[in-house]
Amino acid sequence: MNARVEISSQTAVGEPLIACVELGHVYDSGRGRTTALGSISLTVDRGEFVCVLGPSGCGKTTLLNILAGFVVPAQGFVRVGGHAINGPSSERGVVFQDYSLFPWLTAQANVEFGLRMAGRAARERAKIAHDLLGLVGLPDAGAKYPFELSGGMKQRIAIARALAPRPSLLLMDEPFAALDAMTRSSLQAKLVEIHRQERPTILFVTHNIAEALVLASRLIVMSPNPGRIVEDIRIDLPRPRRRTAPRFNELYEHVARAIGLETAE
Repeated sequence: MNARVEISSQTAVGEPLIACVELGHVYDSGRGRTTALGSISLTVDRGEFVCVLGPSGCGKTTLLNILAGFVVPAQGFVRVGGHAINGPSSERGVVFQDYSLFPWLTAQANVEFGLRMAGRAARERAKIAHDLLGLVGLPDAGAKYPFELSGGMKQRIAIARALAPRPSLLLMDEPFAALDAMTRSSLQAKLVEIHRQERPTILFVTHNIAEALVLASRLIVMSPNPGRIVEDIRIDLPRPRRRTAPRFNELYEHVARAIGLETAE
């Protein structure tokens, strides 16, 4: 089935930033067909911080790739900002797990890259990059190359680069999964602060329950075979969030049961 798309000239007042209706996707291979997403419907409002959580094979990365414009869905339709998705766009910033920095460019030049491709003036690019490096906590790292940076620093640069065009939607695919626990916790706190200051809409893919509960204002829980939404939870925990708080642990156990885990991670 071909994907159905709808295009509007502008986002209506009160319209959600993301609207997915009966969205589905199938992958074909030599071993047959795999249904990655099974007809899911979802809306996300502007300014929300949404974590999509579930085990491997639940379609969470496929959903992110559809929203990024990397994958065309097999069925249903999706709009972002009232418009159909017709490939990647600077309106939708993406942060991957593997950083994807250009090794031959400095941190400053990596942050500026998308702005340079868009034809922005050099002075404007430099100011935006300088401000964003400060925002992610690396004000003095602009002249460094990726090989001179730790994994956590690289991921901060990747976040700054994604934020440079001021996208309406920031898509993050398990960006902290490869980091050590201390660095991961630090970047989680930094991302929460960035969201508080800049208010981008964030869709963050993870398989880590504690991470989702630390970050999200809303949690979409998915299960596989085929990928589907089983719970949509508003996270009512005050910030900063304490992992030892009774309500945190109640939510943790609830989510663990929803995705079929018998024990905590």
